Amino acid sequence: MSTRTDAAPGRESELLTKVLGTRSATPLAKLGLETVGDLLRHYPRRYGDPGTLTDMDRLALGEHVTVMARVSRATVRSMRARSGAMLQAVVTDGHHELALTFFAKRPGALRPHEDKLRPGRVGLFTGVVSEYRGTRQLTHPDYIMVGLDADDAEEAMVEASRPIPIYPASSAVPSWRIQRAVRTVLDPLAEDDVVDPVPLEVRARLGLAGRLDTLRSVHRPADAREWQRARDRLRFEEAFVLQAALAQRRARAAEQEATARPPVADGRASVLADFDAALPFTLTEGQRAVGEDIAAELAEARPMQRLLQGEVGSGKTVVALRAMLQVVDAGGQAALLAPTEVLAAQHARTLRQLLGPLAEGGLLGGAEHGTRVALLTGSLGAAARKEAMLQAASGEAGIVVGTHALLSERVQFADLGLVVVDEQHRFGVEQRDALRAKGRAAPHLLVMTATPIPRTVAMTVFGDLETSSLTEVPAGRAGITSHVVPADNPRWMDRTWTRVREEVDAGHRVYVVCPRIHPDADLPSGGAAAKDFDDVPDLLELVDADGAGDKPPLRAVLEVAEMLRETPQLDGLEVAVLHGQMAPADKESAMARFASGEVQVLVSTTVIEVGVDVPEATVMVVFDADRFGLSQLHQLRGRVGRGSAPGLCLLVSTAQPGSPAATRVEALAETTDGFRLATLDLELRSEGDVLGAAQSGRSSSLRLLRVVQDADVIAQARKEATDVVASDLGLDDQPGLQAAIAAQLDDEQEEFLERA
Repeated sequence: MSTRTDAAPGRESELLTKVLGTRSATPLAKLGLETVGDLLRHYPRRYGDPGTLTDMDRLALGEHVTVMARVSRATVRSMRARSGAMLQAVVTDGHHELALTFFAKRPGALRPHEDKLRPGRVGLFTGVVSEYRGTRQLTHPDYIMVGLDADDAEEAMVEASRPIPIYPASSAVPSWRIQRAVRTVLDPLAEDDVVDPVPLEVRARLGLAGRLDTLRSVHRPADAREWQRARDRLRFEEAFVLQAALAQRRARAAEQEATARPPVADGRASVLADFDAALPFTLTEGQRAVGEDIAAELAEARPMQRLLQGEVGSGKTVVALRAMLQVVDAGGQAALLAPTEVLAAQHARTLRQLLGPLAEGGLLGGAEHGTRVALLTGSLGAAARKEAMLQAASGEAGIVVGTHALLSERVQFADLGLVVVDEQHRFGVEQRDALRAKGRAAPHLLVMTATPIPRTVAMTVFGDLETSSLTEVPAGRAGITSHVVPADNPRWMDRTWTRVREEVDAGHRVYVVCPRIHPDADLPSGGAAAKDFDDVPDLLELVDADGAGDKPPLRAVLEVAEMLRETPQLDGLEVAVLHGQMAPADKESAMARFASGEVQVLVSTTVIEVGVDVPEATVMVVFDADRFGLSQLHQLRGRVGRGSAPGLCLLVSTAQPGSPAATRVEALAETTDGFRLATLDLELRSEGDVLGAAQSGRSSSLRLLRVVQDADVIAQARKEATDVVASDLGLDDQPGLQAAIAAQLDDEQEEFLERA
C-alpha cells in the first residue's frame, strides 16, 4: 500500500481495490495509483477538443499514443494466408492517415467495430505505432467514439461538446478508462470527503475555489476556461504545500539556540583583521556586502541558515574563509565539508595559501595568534588521520576540511561553531545534520554552490535558507571564450590540438575532459555502466532523449590519453590522467604535477568540475560536450581562465544542428552568464529531471507547478505559507495542510529538498 497517501484525511486514503474492485484497480496500480487520492491527483496531461484533430505527422514508431481522428473508411475481409477475418480502418487528421487493424477468427466478431467505425465519426484511438509496408498503423487499438460511447443520447451530446481529458496512460490502461475510474471515484464525493490543504482564509483572500470543485473542474471541465482556472488553483496548492514545509523548517531552525560569534572589537587581536590586512587584492563590492550579512548573522544567538551561490570564480571561498575566521576569533571552530577528496585537498591547500603564516598557529614561524587548518579524508594514513582528529578534538585546528570522513562518530570538535557545506547538492540532509550535531549548540550553517540557481528554484529547493548571490568576477580575470568543434570535422579537430600546443608553448596548461574512464567497444552506442563514471549524478547529466542511442560511444579518459600521446602536435608533452577510480595519493600526485607544470595536459573526468584551481590552466577541451547538462558544462569551463591569461573552452560535439543537445552547447558558447544558463538549462530539460527522479530517485511531487515559469505563483505561495506557519508552527489547526505535507513530502522528498 502506498505510504504517500495513507495519512490523507477524508476518503482520499481509501484503496481503489475497495472503491473500484480488484479488476479495475489492478491495472491502475501499475501506474502508481493505489488510493482515491492517488487517482484524483493523476491530472490530465492535456485536453482534446472534439473540433480539433491530432496532427498525425508527428507520430513516432514505437510510441504509445492517444490520437483524436476522423474515420475515413473501414472494410472487413477474409485473410488469405490463414483462416479468420481482418478489419482495416483508416483514420485521418485531414492531411495524414493512420491505419487501424483488427483481427478475429470470424467476420461476425468484427461487427461491433464495423458498427462504430463509420466514416465521418470522430474518436480517440490509443495504441503503439508500428509500420506495415510503409504505412503507419495501430494494431488492435483501444478506442472510444466521441458522442457515441455514453449511457444515453442526452449525455452523449453533452460529452461531445466538452473538452476531453487525456491522461498519462499506458497500453494496459488507456486514457478513457482512467477517465471513467476518476468519474466513479469523484462523482459521489461530498465536501467533507476531500480536505483542502489551502486554509479557508487564504482561499477567501485569493478568491480560490474549494478543492472538491477544483478537482471536478480539472477532471470534467465544461470548457477550456474551467480547466485552466482549476489548473492554476492546483499549481498554487502544490507551491503552497511545498512552501509551508520549507517555512516550518525555517521557523524550527530559528527556534534553536546557537552560540553568538560576533566580530572581534577594534583594537583586539584578530585572525580575521590580520587576514584582511594581508589580502593582496581588494574584495569586490558583492563580497563585502555578503560578508557583512554573514557577519551580522553569526553574531546572533540563533543559527545562521544561508545559501551562498555565485558565478564560477566569483570568490565564494574568500567569503566563506572570512566567516570561518570570525568564528575562530570568537573561540569556535569551523568545518568545511566537500564532496570529493580532490576538492577537499584543494580547499585545504587554498585556505593555507590564503592564510599564509596565519595557518601555522603554534608553529615556529607561524603568526602569533594564528590558527591551524586540518584535512581529514578517508584515505589518510593512520598517523595522519589520528593527528587531524586530535587537532579537531583539542581545538588546535580552528578550521577542519574534510569529506564524508568528517561525519564519523569518532570525529569530535572542541567547539564547532560553523558548518560550511560546499556543493550542497552532493549531500543529503542526514549527512549535513550529522555534522551539525557535533556542535555543543546548533552551529551556524553556510551552504555554498557554484552552480547558479534561478530565483524560483532557490525559493523552491532552498526555501529554508536565506540566499546570497555573488555575480561579480574579481578584477584581473581575462575572461573565457568558447567555441563548438564538430567532432566529425578532421580539419577542426586538427586545429584543436594545434591550439593546445600553442598554449602549452606559451607556458600554460590544458584540461581535456571525457565523460567516461574506460573505453569499451562492447557497450551499445551511447550507453555506459554507472561504475564507469566518477559519480552517479554525473551520469544523470549524460542521459539525453534526443537520439543518444544513435550516437557513437562516449569518449573515455584512458583511450583519449593514449591518442594524445600519439598526436603529432603534442609530441614531447607530458600527458597525465585523473579520474575517480585512482588511489587518492595518485590523484593528489596528478594534480600536483599538473599545477607545477611537470604535466602540461591533464585528461580527466568531471572530477575536476568544481573547486580545482590552477591559474596557469587556460584551455579546456570537452569531449561529448553535447551529452552534458548546461550547468555542468559551465562548471567545467570555469576551471580555465582563472589567472591573468584569457581562457579558451573548446566544446567537441556530435550533436545534429537544431537538436536540443546542439542548442545547449551553442548557448554555452554564446554566454558566460551562469544565471542565464541555469534558467535555460531548466527550460531545455524537463521539470522532473530538475526537481524529481534525478535527485530523489522517484517521481517529483510537483505535477503541475513549473519552477521557471511560475515565479509569481511560488512567491505568492511562499508569502501565504510563511504567514500561516508563523501563527501555527505545528499546523495543529490545519489538518489538511499537515496531511498534504506528509503525503507529498515523505522522508525521501524531505531529503530531496536538501539535495536537488
